[in-house]
Amino acid sequence: MPAVRERVVIDTNVFVSGLLSTQSLPARCIEHVVGCCQLVASEANLRELMQTLLSPKFDRYVSQARREELLGRLAPIVEIVEVVQQVRACRDPKDDQFLEAAVNGRADVVITGDADLLALDPFRGIAIVTPAAYLAR
Repeated sequence: MPAVRERVVIDTNVFVSGLLSTQSLPARCIEHVVGCCQLVASEANLRELMQTLLSPKFDRYVSQARREELLGRLAPIVEIVEVVQQVRACRDPKDDQFLEAAVNGRADVVITGDADLLALDPFRGIAIVTPAAYLAR
């Protein structure tokens, strides 16, 4: 019987940080999740990630090719979950989408650098941690 893979939601801010510094904790965190876990996201999460990463404002920091490569690596491995159960719990309503992905996708953990999400740890039994705390577990 195959081992159960940890189900993980990663906030957009972690992907951005990981791209800006390939040796950073967020970058190491992404590599670990991609290699060992099941990445879970909603359509809203993916839309935000694509809009953010493909924004021209990042052209001066990270090449378009590197950003597209990350999206290309994620596309075949991410499990896209349908949001049936809506969540309204975060101080910043824009962050509820990550909680929705976690709840609807039966995630074990949300990895984020966002204080509004971190303040909710744990949320309905789902750990909400920074990249550093995730790697230290």
